[in-house]
Amino acid sequence: MVVLRGIPSVLSPELLYALAKMGHGDELGLGIPRLLEAVLKLLPLDTYVPFPAAVMDLVDSDKQRCLAVPVWGTYEQLLRQAGSQVSLEKVERFAFYERAKKAYAVVATGETALYGNLILKKGVIPAEQLQ
Repeated sequence: MVVLRGIPSVLSPELLYALAKMGHGDELGLGIPRLLEAVLKLLPLDTYVPFPAAVMDLVDSDKQRCLAVPVWGTYEQLLRQAGSQVSLEKVERFAFYERAKKAYAVVATGETALYGNLILKKGVIPAEQLQ
């Protein structure tokens, strides 16, 4: 647990280290709204790509059943609150797995929501926002 002012307690020292070491365009796989909210306070999203956040698309059988994925709405709301104006990218199942394997870091969260995994692409902080 992190015991510093301004750092959400859900962010472990290891995760803070990984976030700090990430470069522009590196990806982070994670899956839980509370953690996402904390990460977005620190991690700028890439504004040079069409989709800085991606989820696994529904498999065909779930598309046919019109399966609802409420957690996606939660993610989009948190992304908007962080300043992102784009939708989630929906990535085919096996392409998502391959992309997650290449992520800079993968955070095991215990998320239980169906299709709750999420990949974020790190951006840059504009010079005028640096302190």
